[in-house]
Amino acid sequence: MYSVPKLRFPEFKGEWENKKLGEIAKFSKGKGISKSEIAEDGKIECIRYGELYTRYGEVIDNVYSRTNIDLKNLVLSEANDVIIPASGETQIDIATASCVIKSDIALGGDLNIIKTVNNGVFLSYYLNNQKKNEIANLAQGISVVHLYSSQLATLSLNLPTLPEQTRIASFFTVLDKKIAELKQKKTLLEEYKKGVMQKIFSQELRFKDKDWKESPKWEKKKLGNIAEINPRSERLPEAFIYIDLESVVQGRLTKEDRINKLDAPSRAQRLLRKKDILFQMVRPYQKNNYFFDRNEKDFVASTGYAQIRTSENPEFLFQFLHEEFFVKNVIEKCTGTGYPSINSSDLSNIIISVPSDKEQTRIANFLSSVDEKINRTENQIQQTQQYKKGLLQKMFC
Repeated sequence: MYSVPKLRFPEFKGEWENKKLGEIAKFSKGKGISKSEIAEDGKIECIRYGELYTRYGEVIDNVYSRTNIDLKNLVLSEANDVIIPASGETQIDIATASCVIKSDIALGGDLNIIKTVNNGVFLSYYLNNQKKNEIANLAQGISVVHLYSSQLATLSLNLPTLPEQTRIASFFTVLDKKIAELKQKKTLLEEYKKGVMQKIFSQELRFKDKDWKESPKWEKKKLGNIAEINPRSERLPEAFIYIDLESVVQGRLTKEDRINKLDAPSRAQRLLRKKDILFQMVRPYQKNNYFFDRNEKDFVASTGYAQIRTSENPEFLFQFLHEEFFVKNVIEKCTGTGYPSINSSDLSNIIISVPSDKEQTRIANFLSSVDEKINRTENQIQQTQQYKKGLLQKMFC
């Protein structure tokens, strides 16, 4: 049986050949490496099966863990080995393939090792994407799911020639390196912003104006004195969009989820105005704050947030609410154990230091510019990942 993918590199022609994985591979198992046997100064690089879910993608070229276990008690990799967990919590999780492109890496227990003369990187992309659901369906178990080499051997594959496999593998490897670089760029930007915020709000770093003879002092004020917390509307419009925590987290604020005001909780009579801030009142607090910067349509805030309407620079205050010192104050005033939260009264009583209007504007503009860079990078990551997903669907068959 032969077939061709929807999209391929122009230098390659002809159909792909259908084979069982058992026809092109030999199977073996790794050998146990416990968590206590991981050592930072270990002499031997090692991979434990749980790390496939959290740390590795289709290609393993940088190994994170090390051990000092005697070599005679280890199973070592050969370059091009493909590994898949032999056990896990769910069927779909266990369908995770990675190619180890380095030799002499210790492979832990509960790992299926696939050795083949085919391109292991190509095989990993293929198994991890087109064949993921099929592999999941092979797994057995309820509380613990198991995947055996005898089951993997029955998997039906469509394979091109080795040169085409290598070309495809190289292409997706480069694409993943691009995604990794973008993620690293985003992480560095986030770390930079976190560090500079600490310096700004501790006043170690000041934004001075050339006309200032001396830097104006920051004034201590209660949040409740510079902002209205949870302002209520006398009445809601006939139709509106209800903003809840889930919609913020999932980025669905543009979705037209209109509800009738009669269906809304009476305590949620909080109509949003442009420049209002939504502060998440339950853990993890600052993570899902939202700056409401729109004036079209009618939006109502969920009770999961404190709605803050300030007389100061709203962009400045929005940034201040993410600073670690402020969040620490919030946590200290929280009540509850399993579901800790802060009430609007305690939020209002938190004392903050506020600079002059000019300095507020400069701080807000600077931090917002960093946010824009972070958001642009995140958009690039999502676009590249979507591009990769589309190609994976078209370049395998």
